[in-house]
Amino acid sequence: MPKLKTHKGAKSRFHITGRGKILRTKGGKSHLRRRKTKRVKRLFDEKIALHPADRIRIKRLIPYGVS
Repeated sequence: MPKLKTHKGAKSRFHITGRGKILRTKGGKSHLRRRKTKRVKRLFDEKIALHPADRIRIKRLIPYGVS
């Protein structure tokens, strides 16, 4: 059986924790920042857990759990 390739776009967008939870960052962080408040810009920094329905697809794209 051939090796599975990691999807490089998914590798850069998602982070897998030690327990197997998949985290993602929020969109809209780097564009039109001047009109956003400090609070909104700070909220973009936090990572949020991926929805369980999407977890199966992302695990297929990142087969070896690269973080």
